[in-house]
Amino acid sequence: MPVFEYKALDPRGKNIKGIIDAESASAARQKLRVAKNFPVSIKEVLETQTKKDTEVFSHIRFFTRVKTSDISMMTRQLSTLVGAGFPLVSAIDTLIRPTKSHGLNRVLARIKDAIVEGNSFAEALSFYPHIFPPFYVNMVRAGESSGSLEIILERLADISEKQQALNNRIRTVLAYPVLMAFIGVVVLFLLMTFIVPGITTIFTDMNQVLPPSTRLLIASSNFFKSFWWLLLVVIGGMIFTFRGIRKTVKGQFMVDKTTLSLPGVGPLVKKLAVARFARTLGSLLENGVTMLSSLEIVKNIVGNVLISKAIEEASAEVGQGKGLGNALEETKTLPFLSIQMIQVGEQSGELESMLNKIADVYENEVESSIMQMTSLLEPVMILVMGLIVGFIVLSICLPIFEMNQLIK
Repeated sequence: MPVFEYKALDPRGKNIKGIIDAESASAARQKLRVAKNFPVSIKEVLETQTKKDTEVFSHIRFFTRVKTSDISMMTRQLSTLVGAGFPLVSAIDTLIRPTKSHGLNRVLARIKDAIVEGNSFAEALSFYPHIFPPFYVNMVRAGESSGSLEIILERLADISEKQQALNNRIRTVLAYPVLMAFIGVVVLFLLMTFIVPGITTIFTDMNQVLPPSTRLLIASSNFFKSFWWLLLVVIGGMIFTFRGIRKTVKGQFMVDKTTLSLPGVGPLVKKLAVARFARTLGSLLENGVTMLSSLEIVKNIVGNVLISKAIEEASAEVGQGKGLGNALEETKTLPFLSIQMIQVGEQSGELESMLNKIADVYENEVESSIMQMTSLLEPVMILVMGLIVGFIVLSICLPIFEMNQLIK
C-alpha cells in the first residue's frame, strides 16, 4: 500500500505533519478528513525496497533521524500491544501516528507493508540494518520461531533501556567537567586576545627590558590575537585526520590498541566493552540463538577491534568443541574476573544468568570509575586554571614592581 507524507491543520488550526498509508492520494485526504484534520499537502513517498542503491540511501536518511530512545520506546509499546492480543500489523499501525520521530514513522509504515506482503517481522526489520542491528533482528527472529514475540520485545526494551540509562548516567557525570573545561578555554582565549594586549602595550611603549615571563606572555597574546584562526584550522585538521585514520583497518586497529593501553581510560573502555558483550550474549542465548551465531553477532557490537578479534578467535575454538571461558582465556584480552565467571557459569549450567551478572558488575564499575575520575578531574582543572591565571598576573605585575624600584 502506498505511503504518503502529509501536512494538515488539526481542529484547533495548528500545523501538523506525518505519514499515512492509503490506496491513493484522494483516499489519504479522506482519511485525514475523517480524523477531523484539514489536508494542506500530500506527497507520495517513493518505494525504497525495490532497488538496492535506493534502499541504502534510505537507510542513511533514516539513521540520521531515528534516536535510540525512540527505538526503545517503540519496542516497549509494541511489546505491550502484542502482549495485549493485538495482531502484529495492527500493533505497528497503532504506533505509527503517536510516534514523535518522523523518520521512525516512515520506517514503521514500510515495515508494516513488508509484513502485509508476506515477509516475517524479522525480515522486515532486516531491511533497515542501520536502525535495527543484527542483535535486534535475531532476537525478533527467535521470538517469532518460538511463539514468544511479546516476551522477546520486552527483553529487547529492557536491554535498550539499561544501555540508555548507563549512557545517560555517564553523560551526566561528564557534563560538569566538560562544561568547566569549555568555559575555561573561552575565558583564557578572551584574556589572551582582548585584555592582555591592552595591558602589555604599556610595557612595550616604555622600551625597557622585560622579564622573560612577560615577554612570553606578550608573544603568546600576539599569536592568539593574530592567528586564532590557525588554531581552528589545526584542530579541524586533526579531527579530519583522526576520522580518516579510523576509517582504515590498520588505523582502527592502532586507535583501539592505543585506547586500551591508556592509563585510566583503557581499563574503562575494556570494562564497557565486556559489559556490552556479556549483556548481549546472555540475551541471545536466553532466547534460543545458538552459541556460534550469538558470538558472530556480539563481535560486531563491542566497539573495539582488539576485543572483537578476541571474540572471533574464541568463536573458532568454540566451534571445535572448546568451552567459551577457556577459549576467551587463551586470547588474554578480556579481564580475568569475567573469564572466571563465564567458566563458573558453564560448569553450573547457568551461563546466561552469569553473563547478565557480569554485565551488571562491569556497568557498575564503569559508572563508579567515571565518578572517581571526574571527582579528581575537577580539582585538577581548577589547579591548572589557577596556574595559568597566576602566570598571567605575575607576568603583568613583575614589570610594575621593577618600575616602582626604578622610581625609588
